[in-house]
Amino acid sequence: MKIVVLDGHTENPGDLDWNGLESLGELTVYDRIPCDAQSVIRHIDGAEAVFTNKTPITGEVIEACDSLKFIGVLATGYNVVDVDKAREKKIPVCNVPSYGTEAVGQFAIGLLLEVCHHIGHHSQAVKEGRWTKSKDWCFWDYPLIELSGKTMGIIGFGRIGQCTGRIAQAMGMKILVYDSSRNPLLESETCRYAVLEEVLEQSDVICLHCPLTPETEGIINRKTIEKMKTGVILINNSRGPLIVEEDLAEALKTGKVAAAAVDVASTEPIREDNPLMTAPNCIITPHISWASRESRKRLMDIAVENLAKFMAGTPVNVVNP
Repeated sequence: MKIVVLDGHTENPGDLDWNGLESLGELTVYDRIPCDAQSVIRHIDGAEAVFTNKTPITGEVIEACDSLKFIGVLATGYNVVDVDKAREKKIPVCNVPSYGTEAVGQFAIGLLLEVCHHIGHHSQAVKEGRWTKSKDWCFWDYPLIELSGKTMGIIGFGRIGQCTGRIAQAMGMKILVYDSSRNPLLESETCRYAVLEEVLEQSDVICLHCPLTPETEGIINRKTIEKMKTGVILINNSRGPLIVEEDLAEALKTGKVAAAAVDVASTEPIREDNPLMTAPNCIITPHISWASRESRKRLMDIAVENLAKFMAGTPVNVVNP
């Protein structure tokens, strides 16, 4: 089987190997390629199996690649693939679910702790000599925030939301959850479900862990921000379009939102004119919540298994049955 990986650098910049896929066929890995349809068609060039992370596999690409029998996505989200056209051509599209739960939950808390303590800023201040020259025993440039006893609202309580909630509870926080489905077994003295309005009104910190759907797109906007506590902290390492970024930037400028930390943006890579780039008290990281080596190794292993199962006639993780 001829196997092509279209944009392998993000998944494996050199600290992993491709041995699993190499054992299944003739493998070609491109670190990155142009994303236009003709370039993608040219790079697939007779492959029976193709893997992509963010390189689009459009209907035009699928229509042109007669040899294609399998599409693997090196991610959980699969919006870069025209799944309807693939279904029409009887090509299974297989994603990689649940590989990064712990990494993403940990990163959400990491963003929150950076907001609360500005550790990077204070470390840099020390290295610049400010502590050495300080007249006082210590100094801090931002209010330092203790989380114990505060309420975290989590919008979206799947595996990642639950992981974030467990860590937050271990730090002494109470959890309010908004989700379209409820599992009473997850409720406790420190964790309960609530309607969205209650989550917005009562939370000191709001974390977004919901998928991007027509219902959740722009769920954080001028109207929902107005319902939040003044001084709320907002964390988003789910999907950028969950937030109307212009509205959040304005709320950061007025102080309605005290701080935000996001690992995602409405357009990625982020545009220079994104309003959050110049908003005060806003931490932005380049969509790396998922990218621990451990997480990427799990992703690789599941991707290999997806192709092996397909070759054995028992496909798994098919998103377009």
